[in-house]
Amino acid sequence: MPVPSAPSPSRRTFDSTHLERFAEGYDFPLDDFQRAGCEAVQSGQGVLVAAPTGAGKTIVGEFAAHLALHTGLKTFYTTPIKALSNQKYADLVERHGSDKVGLLTGDSSINGEAPIVVMTTEVLRNMLYAGSDTLSGLGFVVMDEVHYLADRFRGAVWEEVIIQLPQQVQVVSLSATVSNAEEFGEWLRTVRGDTEVIVEEHRPVPLWQHMMIGNRIVDLFAESGGEKRVNPEVRQRISALQQRDNPRGVRMDAGAPRGRRGRPGKGPSGPVRGGRPSRGPSRAEVIEALDKEGLLPAITFIFSRIGCDSAVSQLLAWGIRLIPPQEGERIRRMVEERIATLPEEDLAILGYYDFVEGLTRGFAAHHAGMLPTFRKIVEELFAAGRIQAVFATETLALGINMPARTVVLEKLVKFNGEAHAPVTPAEYTQLTGRAGRRGIDFEGHAVVLSGRDTDPESVAGLASTRTYPLNSSFVPTSNMAVNLVDRLGRGPARQTLESSFAQFQADRSVVGHARSIKKNQEGLEGYAEAMRCHLGDFEQYAALRRELSDVEKQLSRRTSAANTAAAAVSLSKLSVGDVVRVPLGRRESLALVLSMDAPRRGLAQPFVLTEDGRTKRLDESDVRGPVPTLGSLPVPKRFNHRDRRARSDLASTLRIKMRDARAGDVDAPDTEELRRLDGKVGELRERIRQHPCHDCPYREQHARWAERWWKLRRETDGLQKMVDGRTHSVARTFERVCDQLSELGFLSPDGQSVTSDGRTLQRIYAEKDLLVAECLRQDVWKGLDPASLAAAVSAIIHQSRSKDGPDPDPKMPNREVADAVERQNDVWEGLLELSKRHQLQPPGEPDASIVWSIHRWAAGQRLETVLRGSDLTAGDFVRRCKQLIDLLDQLADLEDYPSVAANAKRAVNLLLRGVVAADRLD
Repeated sequence: MPVPSAPSPSRRTFDSTHLERFAEGYDFPLDDFQRAGCEAVQSGQGVLVAAPTGAGKTIVGEFAAHLALHTGLKTFYTTPIKALSNQKYADLVERHGSDKVGLLTGDSSINGEAPIVVMTTEVLRNMLYAGSDTLSGLGFVVMDEVHYLADRFRGAVWEEVIIQLPQQVQVVSLSATVSNAEEFGEWLRTVRGDTEVIVEEHRPVPLWQHMMIGNRIVDLFAESGGEKRVNPEVRQRISALQQRDNPRGVRMDAGAPRGRRGRPGKGPSGPVRGGRPSRGPSRAEVIEALDKEGLLPAITFIFSRIGCDSAVSQLLAWGIRLIPPQEGERIRRMVEERIATLPEEDLAILGYYDFVEGLTRGFAAHHAGMLPTFRKIVEELFAAGRIQAVFATETLALGINMPARTVVLEKLVKFNGEAHAPVTPAEYTQLTGRAGRRGIDFEGHAVVLSGRDTDPESVAGLASTRTYPLNSSFVPTSNMAVNLVDRLGRGPARQTLESSFAQFQADRSVVGHARSIKKNQEGLEGYAEAMRCHLGDFEQYAALRRELSDVEKQLSRRTSAANTAAAAVSLSKLSVGDVVRVPLGRRESLALVLSMDAPRRGLAQPFVLTEDGRTKRLDESDVRGPVPTLGSLPVPKRFNHRDRRARSDLASTLRIKMRDARAGDVDAPDTEELRRLDGKVGELRERIRQHPCHDCPYREQHARWAERWWKLRRETDGLQKMVDGRTHSVARTFERVCDQLSELGFLSPDGQSVTSDGRTLQRIYAEKDLLVAECLRQDVWKGLDPASLAAAVSAIIHQSRSKDGPDPDPKMPNREVADAVERQNDVWEGLLELSKRHQLQPPGEPDASIVWSIHRWAAGQRLETVLRGSDLTAGDFVRRCKQLIDLLDQLADLEDYPSVAANAKRAVNLLLRGVVAADRLD
């Protein structure tokens, strides 16, 4: 259903001299698109500016800040992440002075009533729900990186803000280049009124595309007949390199030094881990080639934290130096001053010594696993041109002001949080957009390393594609629901959500489907005529054949499900020391049961060691049916599955002792349902044989037309279901959320008002908001001391980076924490079942693998002791502590739970020390 345009309040306009005075403050003339954006703001319109990275679209946002200072209004400048908020705050303070600019993030509150306030988007969303007095006099909201609303985890916040801001507030939306800017702008007009859409596709600094093949950097494109095509030299050099390639795959730099004294040093011939991407040039060779071609400074995107750190190690081992020694010493002194507040005993585990050594030579890593202080130092030095090479994960591409002359991509595949997937055109554009510094470089350069998984056509496709649409990720949450019901009432709240960008896009997509349905209906009539049979009702005969096919498929699925259920039962009956055989890729592997996990959803699951020394938790999806035991093998009492040597030794024993073991027979599943379906198959086959059309000489010809009819019928029904599903889809999800909240008691039984428990949920802004509120209501954390409270709550905010998921048997600091974690899991399981019943996305599972480390830190232990035996990096640990502190701060403000609130406040003080207190950027 199209959403009616928002009523436009009397439009506020400003004196045209504001723009001229603003432009005079810059030492360069404004580009046409910048001036057009500023003129739209000056005339009282909202504006969407979509432009390439580095084009200077933030000028339009800064003009809104200028207007706030000169008109008595306020400007809120919002960003997606705290680091970007801190950076923008520093920029605006430098321009306008600290008395005119404020900062509000989860960590900082500086001059919050200033005429210009920089904040994260979540802070503004929370203000709107709370009806904050700070909103008084608000004239402009700048939404930097507004394309972040496509983010599936946090994107909904942008839409919440845009929809709920008062109509008189002008919204200045700044976006990377997207192919559906007009669609997004049309939606902004429906909810915000008059909005100008300005799309700038021209890069102020031209970008040249290259591939690095061996040690040579070659242009990716060549012009032929006025058209850009893949340069023939690229393919020729790749072919020549493949012919010369060592057939055994031996590293050509096997003799490269591994010590820290440069090229004359000697060392073992083994590789530096992560040193050579996909058998191409080593990272040191890449940097040397860029330096030789005058293409530094450069950012190399590696998509791996280990890879980034390994790159620094390899450059140190090769003795690479990119800046003069005197500058290196100045950088060392600056870094020493910046980290003076960090405990000296923690520096080694923080990786400080390699970090500072790399900086003094002109290179560094940058990724989320680093300490925030270290990342900030890297950003400042690189932006100032004092270091020449940074090895980064893709997080650097988001907004942080670190332009380079060159961007290097090692691979075109990255982990997206669930699986390894190809880099999309939008991601490629975002990453390479860092290349080319306006006012410094005449041109920027993007270099993709040639490798086994990188062909020139794929690179050319990414570099040439201009289609990257902005798609909404908006989904109503529990916190959103109780806040909207409280502010607006359930009916008006539903109408408000109908105006979301998600519903706007869903409604537009329905138009094409409706046309397809009408066309399909005409096709169905023609197919029905073509399958007529002179012997009888062929439609009836075809329906019998179709029913037989469906029942046979159902029998197959039921048989598979019965096998899966039998597998789950057989796995739950295993004991420690049992040996089984399980599929492992294309082969089978012996597996030894190390422990049986606590029952989850009724059945225990075995944690096993495979014959190749890996550990994993087995469930029914890992096996093909009931699992017979091959025998048993004793598991050493003090066996530590995290010890690689211990795993290797036990796996060797497993292979030797159980190599020839054979499993006994296992009965195939046999249920009444399977027997019924088998009988139904026989009955249908007999009815088909008895049907008059079965003997028609043209039977199969008729059947082909019937098959086309059924196929088109299924397609048409699917389209109709899609139309029905997308119409009012956001509102229907909101209704299901409200029904669930009513059942739990957070809304009244009729769902029209918020209960006292709902008031608590209103104040919890967390990904697992409902789980937190339920744990509070069920007194899961009552009676826990501050350190134990911090430990238990950490399981709710933590998410392990391990591919195998949470540790199946996490270490617990005490019985109280273990009980609380177990009760948290029980609450989660209850919500899981409730979510399924209400057809809602289930909450994420708590992950207690960080509990032991958090309790140690809250108890005052050293960082090295805290991280011992953990998979966490220091940077990850600090970030988790800050996320935990944010949630504990929310718990500390809950008046209805005084004992939990008091202990949460004390827990924050226990956590906020050392490296955690030294830096509040993230």
